[in-house]
Amino acid sequence: MKNITKYITIMFVLISIISCDTILEPIDENRLDFDFVSSDPASAEGLLLNGYSRLTSQFSFSEAATDDAVTNQLSNSFKRMALGELNSQFNNPLARWNNFESVLWLNKFLEVIEAGEIVWSQDEEINEMFYLRMEGEALALRGLHHFYALQAHAGIGTSGELLGVPYITEFIEADGDFNLPRLSFQATVEAIMADFDAALALLPTDYGLSAGDVDPLYAGFDFNNYDVVNGSLYDLRMSGRIVRALKARLALFAASPSFLNDQGYYNMAATDASELLNTIGGVSGLAANGVDYYVDYDENNDAEMIWRSSIQNTPTSSIERDMFPPSVNGRGSINPTQNFVDAFPMQSGFPATTANGYDPQNPYANRDPRLDKFVVLNGTSFGGGTINTGVGGGIDRLDSIPEFSTQTGYYLKKTLRPDVRLNNDGSTVNQRHYNVYFRYTELFLIFAEAANEIGGPDQQINGMTPRDVIAAIRERAGLDQPDSYLASITSMEDMRELIRNERRLELSFEGHRFWDLRRWGLPLNETAEGAFFDGNDYTLGIPVEIRNYPSFATYMPIPNAEILRFPALEQNMGW
Repeated sequence: MKNITKYITIMFVLISIISCDTILEPIDENRLDFDFVSSDPASAEGLLLNGYSRLTSQFSFSEAATDDAVTNQLSNSFKRMALGELNSQFNNPLARWNNFESVLWLNKFLEVIEAGEIVWSQDEEINEMFYLRMEGEALALRGLHHFYALQAHAGIGTSGELLGVPYITEFIEADGDFNLPRLSFQATVEAIMADFDAALALLPTDYGLSAGDVDPLYAGFDFNNYDVVNGSLYDLRMSGRIVRALKARLALFAASPSFLNDQGYYNMAATDASELLNTIGGVSGLAANGVDYYVDYDENNDAEMIWRSSIQNTPTSSIERDMFPPSVNGRGSINPTQNFVDAFPMQSGFPATTANGYDPQNPYANRDPRLDKFVVLNGTSFGGGTINTGVGGGIDRLDSIPEFSTQTGYYLKKTLRPDVRLNNDGSTVNQRHYNVYFRYTELFLIFAEAANEIGGPDQQINGMTPRDVIAAIRERAGLDQPDSYLASITSMEDMRELIRNERRLELSFEGHRFWDLRRWGLPLNETAEGAFFDGNDYTLGIPVEIRNYPSFATYMPIPNAEILRFPALEQNMGW
């Protein structure tokens, strides 16, 4: 009887399964599609926020591929690049072709808001302002990601023409046509500028403005509603101030010798930079903490920052663990070179030569104070210990332990929190960090370089001159005053060399040097050198890495996979 009951039950189950028309049909995957995104405010904004990915910050450490540093990590892609492995197929750590993914998400967001179906707020005025501001953000970010791609991949094509990158202004579906040609370099610059200008017409200059400072576009709106959309809650999002700074950066890049070498773009860079700098008081607005901004992060003392990320809520020490010397439990990954150390002048402001009082057996005495702030020198204290890189230095000594000890006789200090502690018992004292995207010091140096190329050291634009800017930067650095060396410079050529050197020091280890060498057309193959103290004497200028860039590396390659997939793309010459 029990078996009969069991069989009857099984039969009923089978009959019910067979009789169900839909039971064997595939069920929905429960994925959100673009129809949903086009009607859901949070999801739509998620498309926009994708545009804030892939921003470059000071923690790229591409200096390991320049004359400023080496890395002790043997398989590091920057080391491999500098030693001759740079190519278009698999080893280009500075490739930025994937920034086009961010461009596509931004284009989809622009399509969504153009349809006008998103309701950000039931209040019509607030809703309208959200549309204005977010469209401005998307346009600015689209321009920025194209700039990143341009910086990395512009160059002289196989046709001999100076080319930029494709400029994508629509969302392309997965089965769409990605076979897009590169624009000319100048056309790409103009397209980026057009997006920046369109963004400026929509964005507030800053977030959290008072009622009397609201931009003209928003002056007719109720201020309480305005504050909902453009209040301080949105600090660190793309603003008009940031866009104006990005325009100056782009213009200087375009004007540079390796590209257009164009007075018009130099004038644009100097004008845009000076107008923005005058909003903070011009040269007198140079932030006092600009030299060692990285030492202590304070939201209430942000005078050096045009644009940064939010400050971490949770303290960390991962960067310091990678960079600190091994005796204080780091890996010592990035090692500044003797070349970089030699770039720092004497305390007097004059270059570090024996004629100016430089002693190669006491090489760090009476030097620019920035040297000690940026580089861990032999015999100095850092990270809770005294670091010796010469005889008796133990695991900190030059070449003591592969992939831990310095290869140059120096360890990195700049960008690191010196108050982090990596204790021997495994415990840590962590600190908060943030990413830097644009500092005012960079903008001052953009102005100085561009204005000097227009008319020399004393070319005045909007009340400032290159000499004024460099004088303020060097005085802030702690060099002797009056600055007799600066006063001795009268030609455009000599000021150019000084500005480039100040840029090398002030923006060191923030991801600028590699791009600067390329846009200036300077050699990439300067041998990286180091130093060693044998207990009595210093030996300086020891060859560490013989760099091996091809002659055409001023212009970096388009990824070869893209060239093979899309025949409309033209590769840069030599790759």
